Amino acid sequence: MEEYYILCEDSPEGIFSGIYDAYLLKKPHERIHLMVKEEDNYRLFANYLTCKPDGEKACKVARTIRKQFGLEAYLAIFRAVSSAKEDKAEAVYKTVVTGLSMKNPVKVLENLKDPFVHRVFEIARRVGNETHGHVEFLRFRELRSGLLYAQIAPQNDVLAFIVPHFADRLPLENFIIHDKGRNLFAVHPARQDWYLYSGTEETELLIGEAAKDFSEGEEKYSELFTAFFHTIEIKQRKNYELQRNMLPLKYRKYMTEFIYGNKGL
Repeated sequence: MEEYYILCEDSPEGIFSGIYDAYLLKKPHERIHLMVKEEDNYRLFANYLTCKPDGEKACKVARTIRKQFGLEAYLAIFRAVSSAKEDKAEAVYKTVVTGLSMKNPVKVLENLKDPFVHRVFEIARRVGNETHGHVEFLRFRELRSGLLYAQIAPQNDVLAFIVPHFADRLPLENFIIHDKGRNLFAVHPARQDWYLYSGTEETELLIGEAAKDFSEGEEKYSELFTAFFHTIEIKQRKNYELQRNMLPLKYRKYMTEFIYGNKGL
């Protein structure tokens, strides 16, 4: 029997649009598959379709998931589609199918015996862990203009999950969090709502140059903090394995104490 492979954009909007189009096919769900990356070799007896992101379609799918599964499951699914894993679209699609077939869809993520539900649970947890890590280890630096600027390079697309934490705690500050890998900016004007901005290469270069112009206070206190950080250690109690478990290397690239210290724990 023919199989159907829907190639969708690697974004929440793209994957939700793909789920919408999958239902429009009116074919058995076990014969429909979602992908965010085109396969190197085409399969025999398979139809390949392309799905364009559509805001209206994505909103309808998001509303259905939230209404039927509840807020907690919706947030877990949204974290899953923000993962860097290539199998996320298939896992989320089949999880939605499973949930909508249950008498109590709210308990869909408790059905861990289902391999697709288990996969969604697994990758959503990884995205959540990385989000918590960046919330804990993100370092703002004050520019000469007074703007607070921070850089991150997460494996998963976690920027939208990080910003609300800082917007809630720094409502009176102008700040930008820059996802270097995706050239994505979270912009928070003081006393206003934050928003995401996808920059161009020119934007990244412009902001990159501006981000090198730190205020005098920032330079001074960064050096003092780094000196404090690297002098309070007890050499006899060094435990590199434990330190890297508590503060993984992937978070250190843009942390003030390592930028100035130029050395690891």
